[in-house]
Amino acid sequence: MEFLERPVWGEGVVFPPAAQDRPLPERVDAAVIGGGITGLSAALALARRGVSVAVLEARHFGWGAAARNGGMVLSGLKLGAGELLAKYGRERARRMFAASLAAIDTVERLVAEEAIDCDFARCGHVVLASKPAHAEGLAREAETLAREFGHVTRVVPRAELRDEIGSDAYYGGLVDEASGGLNPARYVAGLAYAAERAGAQLIGGTPVQQIERDGASFRLHTGRGAVRAEAVLAATAGYTGAATPALRRRVVPVGSYIIATEPLPDALARELSPRGRMLFDTKHFLHYFRLTPDQRLLFGGRAGFVPETPASVRESAAILRRDMLAVFPQLRDVRIAYAWGGTLDFTFDMMPHAGVLDGVH
Repeated sequence: MEFLERPVWGEGVVFPPAAQDRPLPERVDAAVIGGGITGLSAALALARRGVSVAVLEARHFGWGAAARNGGMVLSGLKLGAGELLAKYGRERARRMFAASLAAIDTVERLVAEEAIDCDFARCGHVVLASKPAHAEGLAREAETLAREFGHVTRVVPRAELRDEIGSDAYYGGLVDEASGGLNPARYVAGLAYAAERAGAQLIGGTPVQQIERDGASFRLHTGRGAVRAEAVLAATAGYTGAATPALRRRVVPVGSYIIATEPLPDALARELSPRGRMLFDTKHFLHYFRLTPDQRLLFGGRAGFVPETPASVRESAAILRRDMLAVFPQLRDVRIAYAWGGTLDFTFDMMPHAGVLDGVH
C-alpha cells in the first residue's frame, strides 16, 4: 500500500518560520512552552492584553498533534452527561458542559476576527451506536442533555441512519448540531500569525530543557540560552517532557493514527456522508471519520498506542483501512493517499485539567 506518510492537512499551508536564529528575549512577562492550539491561543490572548509573551516550540510550529488531528470541534467532554452529573454534581457538570460549547464559540469567533482560512463550518456531529445497547444509551444521553443542560440533540433510529451515513454498520445515532469541523493545520497557522501580529514572539526549534525558580520569576533554560519570565504556561499535552516533571507524571502519551483516501467522486462522497458531519462511534477505542473539504474520507482511531514511527504508521494504516472497509465496503477499490500518526495525552480520569503545578500554569 503506497501512500504519503504525512498529514493531508498540511498541503499548501505555510507556517511562520521556526526562527531558531532569532535572539532569545532576555525577559518576558509570560513564557509559553508549546506552539500548538493551546499555546498559541494563550499567546494571542495575552499579547492582545499588552503582555510581553514568548512561545518556545521544540520543533517547528504546526509539527505536533494540533495540526495532525481529525479537525473536529465537538461539544461535550469524554464523559457523558450522566457520568458528569454523577461525578461532579449538577452545578459543576453544567458549567463544564457550557464551557465545551463556549470553546466552539471561541474557535468560531477567532476564525472570524483573525480571518483564518481553515474551512471552519458548523456542520454538527453524529455519535454512532456500535451495539443495540449503545443506541439505548444514546437515547438516554439525549434526554439527560435536554433535561439537565438545556441542550437539544436528535436521536436517529437505525431505520433512518442512512440520512446521515452511507453504512449499515451501526444501530442508531445521536446528532448534535452545535459541533463543527475545520482544517487544523490551517487553524494553527492562522493562530500563529495572529499571535505574531498581536506582538507575541514565536521561537521554534528551541526545546525547554529545565525550568528554574528565580525568586518570584522563572528561568527557562534551552540549548540556546535562558529566558526569564514572570509566569510560565506549559501547553505541551502528549509531548510533555522532563522540563515539567510534575505535569509529565499526570498525563499518559498515546498514539493516534489517521488515513485519508484519494479525492472521491461527488456522488460517492455524498453517499458516505450526506450531510458532511463529523462522525464517531461508541466503541471504547473509537473510530472517527469525516469528509475533508476536497472530498477525501478521513478515517482515524487508536490503531496503535505507541507514539508514531514509520513502522507504526504503516502498520496502523493497514488496520485502519480494514476497519474503514468494515464500515464502508464501497471504498474497497479506493486508494489510501495519506497516513500519519500523532501523540495525544490522556489523563487518568479522562477529563481535561488546568491549574498550577510547582508554580507553572
